Amino acid sequence: MKRRLMALACTLGVCAALALPAGAAYADVAPGSWYEAAVNQVTEQGYMEGVSDTQFAPDAYVTRATVVTVLWRMEGSPLPAATVSFGDVNPSAWYGQAAAWAKENGIANGDTRGDFKPEQFVTRQELAAFLTRYDAYRGSELAEGTLGLYSDAGEISAWAEESMAHAVGMGLLEGSGGKLSPTASATRAQLAVILQRLTTQAVG
Repeated sequence: MKRRLMALACTLGVCAALALPAGAAYADVAPGSWYEAAVNQVTEQGYMEGVSDTQFAPDAYVTRATVVTVLWRMEGSPLPAATVSFGDVNPSAWYGQAAAWAKENGIANGDTRGDFKPEQFVTRQELAAFLTRYDAYRGSELAEGTLGLYSDAGEISAWAEESMAHAVGMGLLEGSGGKLSPTASATRAQLAVILQRLTTQAVG
């Protein structure tokens, strides 16, 4: 009977899932890594997806399109009031609705030409700005983290200081080796951990 059930499961396309133990969905997510639990959680919740069935690409950089999409998914993927958002965003693109939602709610801004630049990688300070505007959308008050505790605080752009202080104060961004690395590109692993922290805030 057990063999018949396994055969039926394979026929239904879930054989791979049965063969993989919990937490081993992605071959490139090392067991016990600092981001393993976060990756498992955010993929199970549907906020992020792997780049394939077996790869998450934790070290790959995050694009602006990805940032607004995961925040949009956290809100339940609501339909935006308008389908047209930015000049360089096709409404039918995989991130089209997310970009429109983010714009109409003040979470995403365009450049002076009205472009969103969806495929551009985000730095950690740019990600902090997205997170701060998202928290404001959710009704959170501005937090005041102490940036002076980090040796590279002077590298934070003036426009991002308030956002970085908020992200640090809310525990969304943490430094490594006493540095915040504000101008470094954010990775998918880092984004997964941040989303996990946002989820904890929402529950709390």
